[in-house]
Amino acid sequence: MLNANLPEFDPNRLSTGISGLDEVLLGGLPPERVYLVEGTPGAGKTTLALQFLLEAQARGEKSLYITLSEGEDELNAVAHSHGWSLEGITIFELIDDAGLDSEAEQSVLHPSELELGETVRRVIERVEALGPTRVIFDSLSELRLLAQSPLRYRRQVLALKHFFTQRGCTVLLLDDRTVRREDLQLHSVAHGVLTLEQLPIEFGSERRRLRVVKLRGAQYRGGFHDFVITPGGLEVYPRLVAQEHAAEFVNVKVSTGSEGLDSLLGGGLVPGTNALLIGPSGAGKTTIATCAIHTALGRGDRAALFLFDEGAATLLDRSATLGLDLRPYVANGQLILRQVDPAEMSPGAFAALVRQAVQRDGAKMVVVDSLNAYLQSMPGEKYLLLQMHELLTYLNHRGVVTVMILGQHGLIGDMRSTIDVSYLADTIVLLRFFETEGEVRKAISVLKTRTAAHERTIREFSVGHRGVFVGAPVQGFRGVLSGMPAWEGDRSDLLGADAQTSLGMSMRPAG
Repeated sequence: MLNANLPEFDPNRLSTGISGLDEVLLGGLPPERVYLVEGTPGAGKTTLALQFLLEAQARGEKSLYITLSEGEDELNAVAHSHGWSLEGITIFELIDDAGLDSEAEQSVLHPSELELGETVRRVIERVEALGPTRVIFDSLSELRLLAQSPLRYRRQVLALKHFFTQRGCTVLLLDDRTVRREDLQLHSVAHGVLTLEQLPIEFGSERRRLRVVKLRGAQYRGGFHDFVITPGGLEVYPRLVAQEHAAEFVNVKVSTGSEGLDSLLGGGLVPGTNALLIGPSGAGKTTIATCAIHTALGRGDRAALFLFDEGAATLLDRSATLGLDLRPYVANGQLILRQVDPAEMSPGAFAALVRQAVQRDGAKMVVVDSLNAYLQSMPGEKYLLLQMHELLTYLNHRGVVTVMILGQHGLIGDMRSTIDVSYLADTIVLLRFFETEGEVRKAISVLKTRTAAHERTIREFSVGHRGVFVGAPVQGFRGVLSGMPAWEGDRSDLLGADAQTSLGMSMRPAG
């Protein structure tokens, strides 16, 4: 049962043809109104406008694209790049090659159309003759230049607004912001305002986001929402609000596949919580997470693994070597394995991937490997930790077991992390190297759980061809939390070569 706080879509609204944008608008745009879509050149206004008209075409409605800036050939080229056909959409050009005349004072309109009143008259005539339900006016910058005064410009826009609404048209006015950065007078005239932004970053592809500035008399999802322009058009990723996605689930602990690790955790992992694995490179963080996923898949659950660091092929080969072969589960769709390039993906797009894996594909376990790449590869993104907090809260509300991996700098000594996400974690598992008699070994301990009384002992563990093996509690460690543990006890308490055959200590592969 979903949370009652989830906003309801209004069935009376007009779909924009972009599912993510409809979700932001809680169903779409109220019909028979005039809206402003503003953004700098390249932000995606024309693509959005064409999708809006293509939706009308799919519904058998008449639509009109009035252009004062781009020619019909240019619009068809844009449509072709997305695999669309504009057949059935009327394109009305108010541009002419007379602008090439060196004696012409205007560079946009034909000399017979120099006056603003004549331009508006021709628009009115075409709308009256066609009777469209959806209209695009591209763009207001040329209209503003023709008006030459703010008062005349405002009056003409108001006149057009009145004309369109009287004829039952839903209109998008496009503004490229080339004349003024912010036209608040136009904001006050429009029934709704949608702003598109294109943000350059220091490395990687540019980021795009949109915001509904106003939508008079109607609810919508506020704030910024990431979007991308793909060969199929705009894909909008609505800002994740965790409280809207709460669901009922069974709160029964699940095994990691290791009796020793389950004992450390106080019984295992709890649905609706997240666990953070912290340690230096090579300590076994990814292997422990892989074992947990393999065990979940073996009991019939679906899972999702998002890789930011290691290549998918490398992980699959290494897992198979350890007896934790994930390839059959990838092949049958039970495991969703995604290689993520954070330089090419926005936080909103990543959150949408996770949400899709949980709500559409039914994933009960989600692993993020690693937080270092996710958080550090998007340095230009503000409030990234807050977005991660919202994502983890969402996963908790859906009853998902979440495993996060965080690498620390260095191998021995005072190891630190450039980011602190420990306050976000419900469970923290610390991995460390320690040395004894010239041999490097590994130690594991649980520092925190919010759901159970966990063990406070330190155990040794090892990784072998059959998975991860956790030993019994040992005494004699010194300085484990300082990052430079030393062994001072009896060597007979350590894991021997036959540890992998010890049933009580093994991480038994599932399936």
